[in-house]
Amino acid sequence: MTESFLYAATRTPFGRFGGALANVRPDDLAAIALTGALGQVNGLDPSRIDDVVWGCANQAGEDNRNVGRMAALLAGLPTSVPATTVNRLCGSSLDAVMIGSRTIETGDADIVLAGGVESMTRAPWVLPKPSRGFPAGNVTAVSTTLGWRLVNEHMPAEWTVSLGEANEQLADRTGISRERQDAFAVQSHLRADRAWTEGFYDDLVVPVPGVDLPRDEGIRPGSTADKLAGLKPVFRPNGTITAANASPLNDGASALVLGNEAAAHSLGGAPLARIAGRGTHALDPQDFGFAPVEAANKALGRAGIGWGDVAAVELNEAFAVQSLACIDAWGVDPEIVNAKGGAIAIGHPLGASGGRILGTLAKRLRESGDRWGVAAICIGVGQGLAIVLENAS
Repeated sequence: MTESFLYAATRTPFGRFGGALANVRPDDLAAIALTGALGQVNGLDPSRIDDVVWGCANQAGEDNRNVGRMAALLAGLPTSVPATTVNRLCGSSLDAVMIGSRTIETGDADIVLAGGVESMTRAPWVLPKPSRGFPAGNVTAVSTTLGWRLVNEHMPAEWTVSLGEANEQLADRTGISRERQDAFAVQSHLRADRAWTEGFYDDLVVPVPGVDLPRDEGIRPGSTADKLAGLKPVFRPNGTITAANASPLNDGASALVLGNEAAAHSLGGAPLARIAGRGTHALDPQDFGFAPVEAANKALGRAGIGWGDVAAVELNEAFAVQSLACIDAWGVDPEIVNAKGGAIAIGHPLGASGGRILGTLAKRLRESGDRWGVAAICIGVGQGLAIVLENAS
């Protein structure tokens, strides 16, 4: 088997729910990210692209009917370039990279584009289709923005609690306090603001034409623990989770260029990182926030290294409590986790987040010169994914 490499990564800025990207369709956001990633490789003949693997969690509105294929066409790729869309909820774009890298390693492809998109603002309301025409009763429109919808009555109730309630249960089990969660959230904002100010994201983020959004819209550089302490819990009257220590609803897209070692000639330069290990894990649906723990452990095992070798971690911050629980379980230095800010500040457009953390991880390794890094993400309904990168510079 051959090896797979990451050659380029980019994303749009992430917009707030109802914010600057509210009028941009998700297929257009995806096309912008794809175009941005291709702009980072010099002289690639687009007909050499073997496949596009794209992630999206919703697919109920303008992102329907294989948004990956729609994005490839809108980006101007030849109609001969195939594309597919995958859905592993929050892990969709990281899953797309995993699928694309496996395709390369088996020899079925030389160059694959991967990534993902989500417009949580533009997610539609849906109505259940009646079994017969003209039902006599009322019909309720259901939001597709986030969480369970049209739940099967045979699904156990403990599995279908809200994402927030599931993480309140995690806080109960781990004893992670509200104060610690708030401090983690403040750190996310301060780190993200500093990274943007210092120019870290300048070559990772491409602008959205016609939109004045120079950086991620949700970053609050003036965040303090005192300010966050005044917010009321969202999911329980006396709970620990607030709107500030959980990731917000967002819009955005991310894209990456993958290839084998020989693809360096076609892509006009050396790779950024090698895909060294992959891990997938699942547990009870309500425990989804803890799933990255074992996913990352599996990925490290397949890379043939341990946590002592890891210099950088990008962990998607769905909730502060689940991020802290994972960090505690791994026993890693918190300073190496999300050093450039995390999803609490930057945002979490579901299908795009995996691509964001992987691109950020590759650049962190390139910047520091360290060898090994881990990108991990929790996924609703009890799953987690992780990828180990080896710095190729």
